[in-house]
Amino acid sequence: MRRSKSDVVFDSFNIVFMCLLLAMWIYPLYFVVIASFSDPYAVASGKVTLFPVNFTVEAYTNVFQNNQIWVGYRNTIFYTVFGTSFNLLLTIPAAYALSKKTLPFRAVVTWVYLFTMFFGGGLIPTYLLVRDIGLLNRPPVMILLSGISVYNMVVTRTFFSITIPEELYEAGKIDGARETGMFFRIALPLATPIIAVMALYYGLGHWNSYFNALIYISSKKLEPLQLVLRRILILNETAMAEAVKIGDSEKIAIMARRQYMAEGMKYAVVFIASFPMLCAYPFVQKYFVKGVMIGSLKG
Repeated sequence: MRRSKSDVVFDSFNIVFMCLLLAMWIYPLYFVVIASFSDPYAVASGKVTLFPVNFTVEAYTNVFQNNQIWVGYRNTIFYTVFGTSFNLLLTIPAAYALSKKTLPFRAVVTWVYLFTMFFGGGLIPTYLLVRDIGLLNRPPVMILLSGISVYNMVVTRTFFSITIPEELYEAGKIDGARETGMFFRIALPLATPIIAVMALYYGLGHWNSYFNALIYISSKKLEPLQLVLRRILILNETAMAEAVKIGDSEKIAIMARRQYMAEGMKYAVVFIASFPMLCAYPFVQKYFVKGVMIGSLKG
């Protein structure tokens, strides 16, 4: 079939437009990578644009030599793994139960969940509650406080309601399956895509979380990676300001050098901290488009 000029122009415009959008999305990550391998002075002076300038791995060397960063990395992995597991343990069964039209007081329970999306007790009452139950400055506080996202639960409930037909549950009942059996043998196997997506959402939230640690964690041994990075950057900026205030030229030079090193370390750590999530995306993306229901009712 011969294509018209308008079709060719339209397709060309789409290709160019999508390429520009792709460049806008990829370049920030690409800049982080090349900046982490460039000389800190070149990065600070804006000389790094498309390629590394004065290639060096000094930033990564400094990162790997900092024990506190590795402690933060370990804590973040711990909070992410156990926090995500706890989130899924609460979200998936709740969403499945609320997807059942025969659930007593289903509308009331749903509205109770939705109410918590818009109204909360506030920071101070939450802090007092955490203190009184003995979770202050303890690892479980990073896991329990983010137990369930109502939005994610609603999305998961919608998946159960729309994607999995009632005929499958009815067939299970005819075969003598109870509700728990239908949940584990029918719902969960067919809910693999939404479970993977929710695991990614929750995992990303835990990996980037720092506010709860900032409020409820005071021990450096329990700080997540994001809080460690924040403290390193703030300490370097504070030390530089104090050196300038005192007027010690030698100390200013040392602090300036440390400031530049911190700039390079920042990009290196951003890349190191983002790498696990970047690796997870390709494995989860297929579940966004995979049609697991194809053939489930065949015959």
